[in-house]
Amino acid sequence: MIAKIAKIGGVAFAFVVVVGISAYLTLTLIIKSEDTVIVPDLEGKDVVYALELLTELELNTKVKGSEYTTDIPKNHVVFQEPQPGSEIKKGRDVKIIISKGPKTISMPNLIALSIQQANIILEENDMCQGELSRTYHTELEKDGIIAQVPAADAVITRGACIDLLVSKGARPGAFKMPDLAGLTLEDALQSIEKVNLTIGKLKSAYQKNKPRNIIVEQEPVSGQRVIIGSPVSMLINREPQINSAGFTNDLFDDFVKAGEEIWLLIPRDKEATLFLYENDRLVKTQSYDAY
Repeated sequence: MIAKIAKIGGVAFAFVVVVGISAYLTLTLIIKSEDTVIVPDLEGKDVVYALELLTELELNTKVKGSEYTTDIPKNHVVFQEPQPGSEIKKGRDVKIIISKGPKTISMPNLIALSIQQANIILEENDMCQGELSRTYHTELEKDGIIAQVPAADAVITRGACIDLLVSKGARPGAFKMPDLAGLTLEDALQSIEKVNLTIGKLKSAYQKNKPRNIIVEQEPVSGQRVIIGSPVSMLINREPQINSAGFTNDLFDDFVKAGEEIWLLIPRDKEATLFLYENDRLVKTQSYDAY
């Protein structure tokens, strides 16, 4: 009787142990399945797609580097670690190497593109800008590409620098320099502005045999070929104004409201000329005799 009871008790104990182990294994499997994932196959996939996929699986992406490849396009995964099908815990790192594309490529055609567009294409293809030269061109606007070295479709190595010839736009119009001798400074300034020239250096030197406040010398000289925008320097017949700035002083340089009056003291112990600029454009000149 005792033996029978012991036998029944042993069976019951074994049953409890089996149930406990089964429950433990089941619970462990459930927990393990929740904490681990299967590493997907990323090789040949776009790097953005790979990043999104690993993020969804709660895995971290670590880029180990990049390398040139002939069979895998640029910005696609070349190698991964762990290998596809591996079981790892969530939150672990998956290391990848990204393709830089083939080492050699066909040189893109940059002709007629702007220098900004050309630089974007060069950067996208791991190339750099080499020598940059500029010249006038009758058809291409300013900053348009006239020529490139190497030429389009040439086989080049990534990392190479490309020399560019860039347009400065159409050549400015040229004409003979007008004669300013004998004109007052105000008339001379109006003359050079009419032909789209700019004001260069203004100097003074007194010559007794000539009228005061007229132009006695100019550079470029009368009749010389000049282009639009060239500066014109002039020598005025009057006693030089010498001060701390060498020749001129800025009496006022500030922003004012439209219609607001500006009062300034003009030195009158020597001959002086007031130049009034509005938004960096000369709008008026006024000469003052010494007294």
